[in-house]
Amino acid sequence: MRGRFAAAPGGGLRTEVCRDGAWFGRLGPEWTALYGRCSAATPFQAHAWLHSWWLSYGRPGALRVVLVRRADGTLVAAAPLMRAAGPLPVLTALGGSITDFSDVLVDDGCPEALPALAGALARLTRGAVLDLREVRPGAAAERLHAVWRGSRRRLADSLCLELPAAPMDVLVKRLPSSRGQRVRAKLRKLDALGIDERILAGPEVPAALERLLELHRRQWQGRGVTPEHTSARFARHLTRAVRSMVESGNAMVTEFRLDGEVVCVDLTLSSPRLAGGYLYGADPVLRARKVDVAAMLLRHGAREADASGRTTLSLLRGAEPYKHHWRPETVPNQRLLLAGRAAAPLLWLRAGAAAGRRWVAGQAREREWLGRMLGRLATRLRRTANGGGG
Repeated sequence: MRGRFAAAPGGGLRTEVCRDGAWFGRLGPEWTALYGRCSAATPFQAHAWLHSWWLSYGRPGALRVVLVRRADGTLVAAAPLMRAAGPLPVLTALGGSITDFSDVLVDDGCPEALPALAGALARLTRGAVLDLREVRPGAAAERLHAVWRGSRRRLADSLCLELPAAPMDVLVKRLPSSRGQRVRAKLRKLDALGIDERILAGPEVPAALERLLELHRRQWQGRGVTPEHTSARFARHLTRAVRSMVESGNAMVTEFRLDGEVVCVDLTLSSPRLAGGYLYGADPVLRARKVDVAAMLLRHGAREADASGRTTLSLLRGAEPYKHHWRPETVPNQRLLLAGRAAAPLLWLRAGAAAGRRWVAGQAREREWLGRMLGRLATRLRRTANGGGG
């Protein structure tokens, strides 16, 4: 089912809304061409990722993909959206919680496409709120937010950590000397163990991803694995999306072998400017042999990202302590809310609720941190009282 075309103001552009999953699937070639002309795009805007996500997680009747075309039919902008579940009229980006960055696509060579996309979205969202989560600084959605004529809000979202895409010796030089020496010792141990790396081709990807997910479950057994990473729908999504992305250069799957056995599988997602380690699975035998898996993966990812000419090595969402060992730059994602006049009260209500949830979560994290500090202090006091010292 095709949506009706609407003329966009100026530039001879026209817009339409794709509401049919099969039609969305057929957009692949022209979507990929547009993706290549949008310098802000991340791997999560690739058609293979978004369409596969829709097949695994989409709801019938919810798809709303806004398209902007030149008069000759060339696709120059796209917003991959869906109507959110629930009673309130809200549109969100495709990709959900398993996607680290959401965005719209706008052709760098067609500046008039952005206001045309904004106009199409304004018509689509009459009475509704457009809620874009996990928008990376510099995204095309930031420019959309800037030209929006209705109500708008910008909120903080997840923190991401980033390193320059440079060889490992350059990254090690960024560290304090004592830390750098420890890292070099760990890398020498990796070399002494003789762990082999092999980047896989497309036909090898499905079996490798099955091994990755199994190793990931074993790696986190008893330590609180992310439930979605063990689900069948996630496995189906990953297998569908990643093989295609490997073949187009937007993903890399690497196996690490020790004594001939696969002990780790890593998935890195890439766009022309950015590479990010998305998911890996490591055999617990590596931990038993005191292998620094993070250093192993970072060395491999840094080498490949640098060789490919990319500028950014992203550690993606999350500010876990082990990531901070590498002295990365903190890059906060944003949450952008847009609405017309009719839905302005709903936007402010949604923004207020989001801010309240962040405040509650922050208080919980602060209490957790304080509890850990008090626990450590109590342990030291007990040791001192028992004559054990520091």
